[in-house]
Amino acid sequence: MRDALIVDAVRTPSGRGKPGGALSGIHPVDLHAHVLRALVERTGIDPAHLDDVIAGAVGQVGEQSGNTARWAVLAAGFPESVPAVTIDRQCGSSQQAIHFAAQGIQSGAYDLVIASGVESMSRVPIGSQTAGADPFGAGVAARYPDGLVPQGISAELIAARWGLSRESLDAFAAESHARAADATRSGRFAREIVPVPQGDGHIDRDETVREGTTADALAALRPAFADDAWTERYPEIDWRITAGNASPLSDGASAVMLASPEAAARWGLRPRARVHSVAVAGDDPVTMLMGILPATRKVLDRAGLSIDDIDAFEVNEAFAPVVLAWLAETGADPARVNVNGGAMAIGHPLGASGGRLLTTLLGVLEQTGGTFGLQTMCEAGGLANATIIERIDG
Repeated sequence: MRDALIVDAVRTPSGRGKPGGALSGIHPVDLHAHVLRALVERTGIDPAHLDDVIAGAVGQVGEQSGNTARWAVLAAGFPESVPAVTIDRQCGSSQQAIHFAAQGIQSGAYDLVIASGVESMSRVPIGSQTAGADPFGAGVAARYPDGLVPQGISAELIAARWGLSRESLDAFAAESHARAADATRSGRFAREIVPVPQGDGHIDRDETVREGTTADALAALRPAFADDAWTERYPEIDWRITAGNASPLSDGASAVMLASPEAAARWGLRPRARVHSVAVAGDDPVTMLMGILPATRKVLDRAGLSIDDIDAFEVNEAFAPVVLAWLAETGADPARVNVNGGAMAIGHPLGASGGRLLTTLLGVLEQTGGTFGLQTMCEAGGLANATIIERIDG
């Protein structure tokens, strides 16, 4: 089986996913096109050689509808012959795009492909695709008669199950902002971020990072999900999830170029890493965010590696208790997890986040001299992706 080589990876800065956010004035197709163009310019590849562009997007409605990846390819100026497809594995959509791209190369179906993702949560608000609709049907309702819950309630249930205090959640969130702010100041994001032109200047920093955030300041925020209906249903919950220990609504795009060894040699591409192993897992759709545990176990088993063999981790910070529960169960070294901060600071533009995690993970491995990196993403419905990459030295 052929190696799936990672040639390069880029992302936009994250903008606040609300009107007036730094990227809110940019159509998601154009935001997506920006990272596609930047990627081919950085690699020097003729986009006519691309076998496919596989992209993730969650809110596939309105301005992100109608196979938005195809319109991004055309907006980027790529030849009309370059195909594209948009996929939805919820928050893991662009991570799944990377999996599909790698599998296509490994099988011989592709030689050169881009896996990407976009989400403009300011222009396509979260939940737009299911607004006023029942996405579950009678069969799911019969199987789960007590009903499914929003992700925020799932995060509360996880915090309660693992006995995670409000203080620990806020401290973890403050640390995420501190790490991201330090990475920004020191230039550790410089290679991964492609600045976005705006007016006479450009945006080159994550708008969502709040330097100077403290646990004491976060402690003043009110719980976000403690309304009467949920407190009556779950009297055992202490209600610890706030806007401060959860990821913010965000706008952003990411893109990763993958190639076969033959294609890399043919076009003089210098790969930065290879996709070592991938896995997906399903779990309880109520406590839906802990699918990352079976996904992590599965990808490590598939790779023949232990948790201690991994030099850097990116565990998506949808909510603080997700990562803290994962740490408690896996025994991973917290110093190796989200080294440059996570989604609570950097943002979580849903369809782009899987590619963002890989882009950041690749940078961390290069900055620290690590070999193996593992990223995992919790997803609605009790799903999760996990990916191990291996840095190529030199």
